[in-house]
Amino acid sequence: MTVAEKLITADELSRMGDIGRCEILYGELIMMSPAGLEHGDVALRIGRLLAEYVETHRLGRAFGAETGFLLERGPDLLLAPDASFLRQARIAGRLPKGFFDGAPDIAVEVVSPCDSHRKVQEKVNTWLAHGTVSVWVADPANMTITLHRTGLLAQRSAPGEDFVDETGLPGFSMSVNKVFLLP
Repeated sequence: MTVAEKLITADELSRMGDIGRCEILYGELIMMSPAGLEHGDVALRIGRLLAEYVETHRLGRAFGAETGFLLERGPDLLLAPDASFLRQARIAGRLPKGFFDGAPDIAVEVVSPCDSHRKVQEKVNTWLAHGTVSVWVADPANMTITLHRTGLLAQRSAPGEDFVDETGLPGFSMSVNKVFLLP
């Protein structure tokens, strides 16, 4: 006899309180280890630059690591990027206390040492398939930031270059050197 595993919903997860870093992949609760220092440093640096630009230009809201976005229900798909952005038009009044119902306009993913290329690409594809305009992938191992958009070739920015995303955030740019603290 096979016993079916109970699938979890985003609503059930929110009632659990702080159980640590996790996501829900089609009802399956996926626990994640805490980020390493390099990962956390790069995620915060990008998040800070993103938030400063968004606030200065009153474009919407930027969010820090582990903010949950509910992409599908039944079974639930809830992902949490390392940083994200929502345009003002998509935020009605006060921010909800729970997870956002939908995808962010921009999702930022920082590659961890244990992440495979396939795993990163699957996450990029998932964000884009659910309506995210741009996915930024920062890779500390090779000090690059890659811009992914639906139907277009990825654009990689390397040390000495500026990362630009005119479609996702017109006018925004950040120095790759500044993100990775290069001279």
